[in-house]
Amino acid sequence: ALDERPRPGKEPVITPAAKAWLVSLACDKANEHGYPHELWTTRLLARHAREHGPEAGHQCLARLVQGTVCKLLGQEEIKPHKVRYYLENRDAEFEQKMAEVLYVYREVQVLKKTAARSKKSDKPVAIVSYDEKPGIQAIATTAPDLPPVPGVHATFARDHEYKRHGTLSLLAGIDLLTGKVHALVKDRHRSREFIEFLKLLDAAYPARTAIKLILDNHSAHISRETRAWL
Repeated sequence: ALDERPRPGKEPVITPAAKAWLVSLACDKANEHGYPHELWTTRLLARHAREHGPEAGHQCLARLVQGTVCKLLGQEEIKPHKVRYYLENRDAEFEQKMAEVLYVYREVQVLKKTAARSKKSDKPVAIVSYDEKPGIQAIATTAPDLPPVPGVHATFARDHEYKRHGTLSLLAGIDLLTGKVHALVKDRHRSREFIEFLKLLDAAYPARTAIKLILDNHSAHISRETRAWL
């Protein structure tokens, strides 16, 4: 069989400097370059590069096509036409709070291992992870459910129409050591409802139990009313 000798192949048309210029351009927003669009499309990037690349010293971009833009950006894993959301850290004490939460979860692991080796404990401890779920739709059916009928339909049938009864809030916490869930359903989730949950939680454990709660930054958790009850 005849084979070709190894050879370097065709020189790349797009120079490294031109590629770097294009990637840098893609990391800007389109409206920063006079376009009404906020984000780039690969078609718009290609057009902009053809029009402005040569004057920036990259003559090789004068005939740039959309497919090449996709290829070059794909090599750098850049997708300037997409937006991915993130959560801005606005809490100056975030690092400290995060460390404390991680320490508590580590404590859960240690306590579970200790409990597996010995049933005796100096002081009972409960670690509860808590959160609220507001705005739950309370709905009711307007017609009775129909049971399964062999050969007709295999499942229960429910009418599409329903009746609204407003919204409710679920206040719930799970004991990370036992798996027990403590829950309270209320119309709202203000400080008074949170205190009601704390009372429910306090009544669920023996008097000597140290209850540790893992909470988010909801204002009800640190309000004056809540602190007064504690």
